[in-house]
Amino acid sequence: MSMLELRNVSKVYGEGATEVDALSDIDLAVERGSLVAIMGPSGSGKSTLLTIAGSLELPTTGDVMINGTNVVGMSRYDKARLRRRTIGYVFQDFNLLAGLTAVENVSLPLELDGVPLKRARVQGMSALDALGLAHRAGRFPDELSGGERQRVAIARAVVGERSLLLADEPSGALDSVNGEAVMRMILAACHGGVAALVVTHDAKLASWADRVVFLRDGRAVDETLPPQPPEELLSQQATNP
Repeated sequence: MSMLELRNVSKVYGEGATEVDALSDIDLAVERGSLVAIMGPSGSGKSTLLTIAGSLELPTTGDVMINGTNVVGMSRYDKARLRRRTIGYVFQDFNLLAGLTAVENVSLPLELDGVPLKRARVQGMSALDALGLAHRAGRFPDELSGGERQRVAIARAVVGERSLLLADEPSGALDSVNGEAVMRMILAACHGGVAALVVTHDAKLASWADRVVFLRDGRAVDETLPPQPPEELLSQQATNP
């Protein structure tokens, strides 16, 4: 059974003359322990696919299965609990809480799940240390650079025992060294059984994935298996009709 499965998913915004088909008939499965990358030009539906995969919005039609449970039709409370316990998110705008330090941001999801404060902080510090940020653990988000905030957001997403990781341009604000550290952390999570779905424009990042799915105009137009070198991914993305 896949950790994440999208079945015939479509998303329509607006109606009549303003109607936009953001996604059309998407079928996608992400197995436990695997990393799937989504590539495509701006406006192709990548971010919409990610928010639907994480139950942050519902598809117009189709089903979204997370660990065998269809989130379409679930109550708001049940979806919130599922997200908190099962899914780690990395958003483009980081979504860090300004009033909490870096380590408090990272450990907060654990505390909300009932992990004792001391143990949650130890796990949070370990995640920050893996990304070279232990020395910044006591800083608030507005005291951190964009790249540091990005790494804090990634540490928060992978800490604990979540089984699904969703990331939107996780290396977007990072240099090559820190970008590689992020990918190693995501891969380590996958080797531990986590399923990861990553949206990216970065062909080098996508080349780490087990599979790469290409979107164009809301449709899945191609898929590579096994992964290709970065230069071939860029060429394939450019030539897809």
